Amino acid sequence: MRDGGDGPARVTVEVMILPHGHDLGLPEYATEFSAGVDLPAAIEETVILAPGERRLIPSGMALGLPTGMEAQIRPRSGLAYKHGVTVLNSPGTIDADYRGEIGVILINHGDQAFEIDRGMRIAQMVIAPVSQVVFELRPTLDDTERGAGGFGSTGTG
Repeated sequence: MRDGGDGPARVTVEVMILPHGHDLGLPEYATEFSAGVDLPAAIEETVILAPGERRLIPSGMALGLPTGMEAQIRPRSGLAYKHGVTVLNSPGTIDADYRGEIGVILINHGDQAFEIDRGMRIAQMVIAPVSQVVFELRPTLDDTERGAGGFGSTGTG
């Protein structure tokens, strides 16, 4: 997977551009060491996202991920900070065997309506390796310092 340099691993991911995403192009990294690529809004008309409203926004593309990989759909920090608009099920997971269109569930947590235009960068996508584990049933688990302490039990929150 490595390209021989000190940079990030290079993985080939097949992309199918759907008819309504024809002019939006392939995802691209903004900088040399960006972790994610931006996803565009493949909408025909402007969408107004009212405060508290959520909407599924199409990206105009589908992926052919290699086995052992996933695509994580995450918020764009600028939209979240400036407008309160974020990805509702963050991070959303696109499994390696899914071949449908990537849709982004956006929600407006802000106090003003938010306008989504065609091609607007609405989320970012990070491609990452995954593990599938084997679960072994046990009657008890080994003891640790934390034990069964739950939310806030470490004293940090």
